[in-house]
Amino acid sequence: MSDNYDLQILSHIDENPDTTQADLATQLGVAVGSVNWYIKRLMNKGYIKVTQMQRRRLRYLLTPAGIKEKTRLTKEFMQASFHWYRLTRETSKQLLEEIKQAGFDTVCIEGDGDLAEIVYLTCLEAQVAVQDDIDRSYPVFRIEGFKTVLDWPEDAPASAQDDRDESSLSSPARARNLESP
Repeated sequence: MSDNYDLQILSHIDENPDTTQADLATQLGVAVGSVNWYIKRLMNKGYIKVTQMQRRRLRYLLTPAGIKEKTRLTKEFMQASFHWYRLTRETSKQLLEEIKQAGFDTVCIEGDGDLAEIVYLTCLEAQVAVQDDIDRSYPVFRIEGFKTVLDWPEDAPASAQDDRDESSLSSPARARNLESP
């Protein structure tokens, strides 16, 4: 999580050197004291230089080491994001193949966000229709944060319901955990 804050702070300072700690706190959703701690940490590492503009106004500048660190963190973030995207797509493709083999050509997606969009696009690619409203007579991809759960209809073929993870034996669901980048 620290790397994520580091990247956000370095990026924000790079775009707006006259930003305030209050602005950063709002953007990050943390207390101003936390931002102060992060900035001091980044200064100690040599990534940020602070100059006083006016009596109570500071200007934050990225040092060459800060630019290099921002680049490294951006690369790591992009690699993790692509890995997560590929994992989500592959898992969705596998589940859609099982859905088709069970005789379904329509699914529902419950939830929203990036994960739901990836599942939706994978459904379109696999030529599986997506029902706008949740209908429990179809398999339902349930999006829960960074986890997708496939709920089978009660009347799904036994082979589909028997192919569940042990973690979801109490319900007709098959869970796949997808970690965030």
